[in-house]
Amino acid sequence: VSPVRAAEQTLEGTLVCAKCYLKRADAHECQDVLLVPTANGGKAEYYVKKNEVAEQAGEACTTQVKARVTGTVSAKDKDGKTWVTPSKIEKLPAGAGARAGAA
Repeated sequence: VSPVRAAEQTLEGTLVCAKCYLKRADAHECQDVLLVPTANGGKAEYYVKKNEVAEQAGEACTTQVKARVTGTVSAKDKDGKTWVTPSKIEKLPAGAGARAGAA
């Protein structure tokens, strides 16, 4: 019996660092977080698991980087964090994003 694999999702938002940008008390080292706008005007946080794809993309640290992350999203962990295991990270040019009519 093969394990059930979660379907990949593509999320678009802003990559920031949990430690350097969000100043999370529980972040003891740089950790990328993708902030994705929600329908109610808030932002959902997706913690990006460190793997080869994330390493090649580089950490956001003190910057904000528009990005599109494709990967497998996990259920919230015991700390209430939602994690995405990336299979692809695309950094988008400034001004890119989900604007209506943008080419």
